[in-house]
Amino acid sequence: MDLQTLTKIETIEQYEEVRRRIDFLIKEGTDKNMLELDLDNEYIREIGRLSRLGARYETDYMKFEHLEVRKKSPLIRSIEDQMYAQNINQKELANMLGMNEPSLSQIIRGKRPISMKTAKRLHNTLKIDPKLLIDYA
Repeated sequence: MDLQTLTKIETIEQYEEVRRRIDFLIKEGTDKNMLELDLDNEYIREIGRLSRLGARYETDYMKFEHLEVRKKSPLIRSIEDQMYAQNINQKELANMLGMNEPSLSQIIRGKRPISMKTAKRLHNTLKIDPKLLIDYA
């Protein structure tokens, strides 16, 4: 297949060949220091051309499932907002709450539930709304 004259990708085989060629050009161009910022050369132009062809094929023929973004609970957002407002980091907050930083990190990432003891300390330390603590802890 002659990729230099290709103007439209119509098959998955062509698409895969274009992807392989882009990977090759990036590796070779990097090895030769041809992909530095503000350069204009055959590597950059060809990578750009093939990338546009690939993007057009993806838009026309490939259906990507949107990644589900994990949403933070209002309680976690409130904790982070208060940390920002009071200019304290996780380590400082963990010390203020009498817990270790990895445990607090797990709470903030939603990997660990908030105990009643920690909920009380969050209310007293950061003035977190008790309703948020009851609803989301």
